[in-house]
Amino acid sequence: MRSSHIAALVGRSLDRTNDRLCRLYHAGFVDRPRAQLDYYPTSGSAPMVYALGDLGAQLLSDGGAEFANCEWSRKNREAGRPFIEHQLEIVEFHIALERSTRGRSDVRLIHPEEIVASSPEHTRKKRNPFARRATISQGQRAHDLAVAPDLVFGLMFPDGSRRCFMVEIDRGTMPIMRADLAQTSFVRKMQAYLAAHATKQHEAQFGWKTFRVLTVTTDRNRTQSIREALRELNVPHIFGPSLFLFAVRDELRASDPIEYAWEDGAGRQTKLI
Repeated sequence: MRSSHIAALVGRSLDRTNDRLCRLYHAGFVDRPRAQLDYYPTSGSAPMVYALGDLGAQLLSDGGAEFANCEWSRKNREAGRPFIEHQLEIVEFHIALERSTRGRSDVRLIHPEEIVASSPEHTRKKRNPFARRATISQGQRAHDLAVAPDLVFGLMFPDGSRRCFMVEIDRGTMPIMRADLAQTSFVRKMQAYLAAHATKQHEAQFGWKTFRVLTVTTDRNRTQSIREALRELNVPHIFGPSLFLFAVRDELRASDPIEYAWEDGAGRQTKLI
């Protein structure tokens, strides 16, 4: 089959998909977040991201899906462009994991829902079971820190052992460090993860022996700056630098998250399996 024929078939398939999405949109089952309208204000049509609408959420709820809040149209109106772009990067990474593990016999992807379902009852009842909380002292002040990972997953091996990961998709917009721990920064996130790991929250909530935090960031300069900030925290060497693994977004996209050479806080390369 010629490439022109393949392109034509792909084009017709996309046209049919777009037509179905338009029908669902006009029927109220999906929505178009308005923040996308200024993506390319002078260049004509651009790819459109659709979100779940109120009727779509109601239909899925009738089918057994659970939603804490079905006011999806309001959420879609309030969603800004940075939020949409961030969510797309999270989904992109999740899809890369799915593709990487599909068809392999040596490892299986454990989804967040499966992790929660196999957790103790007190964990399953939490609104966000993956949120980490810790109290950190700075000077004479105590700060209550909370961090919610962008994605949580596990890798299961044939012998029943597993490795568990929490994911941070860093788009480079958050300051790496601030003088006041009360203000948001990437260091604040790392301190919350470190404190939660030290108190073994992962064992009590999920039965994990340990976990790693995967950070996908924008470039190597930012990766190096984050690693330098991590070293300045003076955390115990036994788990501090190795708790965090880093990847550069564009390099990861061209590779495979399972086979990619991640780098820990000390600059040592490692893989997820």
